[in-house]
Amino acid sequence: MPSGRVHNLINTAAYSLIAGSVLWGVRSGLLAITPAQAASFTVAYMAGTFLLSPDLDLSDRAVDSKRNWGFLGFLWVPYGLVFSHRGLSHTWIVGPLTRLIYMLLIVAALCGLVLLVYPQWQWPTLPALRARVPSVQVLGFKFLLPALLGYYVSQWLHLIADGVRPDHGLRRSQQKLQQVRQQLNKTKPKHRRKKA
Repeated sequence: MPSGRVHNLINTAAYSLIAGSVLWGVRSGLLAITPAQAASFTVAYMAGTFLLSPDLDLSDRAVDSKRNWGFLGFLWVPYGLVFSHRGLSHTWIVGPLTRLIYMLLIVAALCGLVLLVYPQWQWPTLPALRARVPSVQVLGFKFLLPALLGYYVSQWLHLIADGVRPDHGLRRSQQKLQQVRQQLNKTKPKHRRKKA
């Protein structure tokens, strides 16, 4: 299993190849990508590489992703306590989703704290925000899809480097189910027929 620095180098090198290929595709007329889409992919890819690594399940220890959060790194300790290393957090679809949901929970808790301390606070509505900041118009499917793709590709590269196959979670679930079945079969009382 590579160290955090090696994972970062792998993802950075892969990003260089992806960016070069996309640039060639755009200049050749094979791809049509806007600067906003490229930026959303890049930001999400880098966030997935340096801030939201699958190794945050080790956040009770000193890992690069936790250190990259600076003084906010402590926020990921509960995540590391809930998820075992190379468990659910190292699956291909659900694992990255757990980190996004965890981050949304942190943001929701902070918003709740703001409302608790300052109940008069009014959050800006999306139409009002779009009127004041025209660049918010890109917050749609054309922005979110490249962002999700960038985030997931960075996660998948990490998992590939760890040797985690796409069916990792499925195989583990099947193994656990088989173990439960075996335990149930051992604890079932055996009914013996009486001989007549």
